[in-house]
Amino acid sequence: MKLKIFTLIPFLFMAADLNTLSSIYDYELKTIRGEDTTLQAYEGDVLLIVNTASKCGYTPQYEQLQKLYETYGEKGFTVLGFPSDNFGGQELDTEEEIVEFCEVNFGVTFPLFARSDVKGDSIHPLFADLTTMENSDFTGEIGWNFEKFLVDRNGNLLRRFKSNEEPMGDEIRSSIEEIL
Repeated sequence: MKLKIFTLIPFLFMAADLNTLSSIYDYELKTIRGEDTTLQAYEGDVLLIVNTASKCGYTPQYEQLQKLYETYGEKGFTVLGFPSDNFGGQELDTEEEIVEFCEVNFGVTFPLFARSDVKGDSIHPLFADLTTMENSDFTGEIGWNFEKFLVDRNGNLLRRFKSNEEPMGDEIRSSIEEIL
């Protein structure tokens, strides 16, 4: 019996290691300028991850997202924008056009990433996980552009906000302030 227990112990440690290898910070991404990266640069920050689009009724939220970034950035808060064309073809054709649009129209300086699928068969693994992670709001497929995922300093999804939730609204701001 002792032999069997000792034989299993290394496998238990291996299983524990496998579970800790994957985190929100490990996903391979491309910046909007085409550089390979992960979210490790933002480890320890509070994150608001948003799927964005340039030709959507919610596009003016870029301005409020930028305001959030400016207001809380020095306290360890970052907005991360992920342009997506999954909802009615509402994103511009190229990353260059997206950058120019965001900078010229909304003064966006928060990090933007390459166009990403946020639903469907080609969903980016980051969004596949975000949409299934337990949180105090809801899980499931993203319903539209500008859904927001609030992640704490340890990479845990705390809140998820629907598209119509204003970034500078009380609900989002108070949730951010609570964990900063």
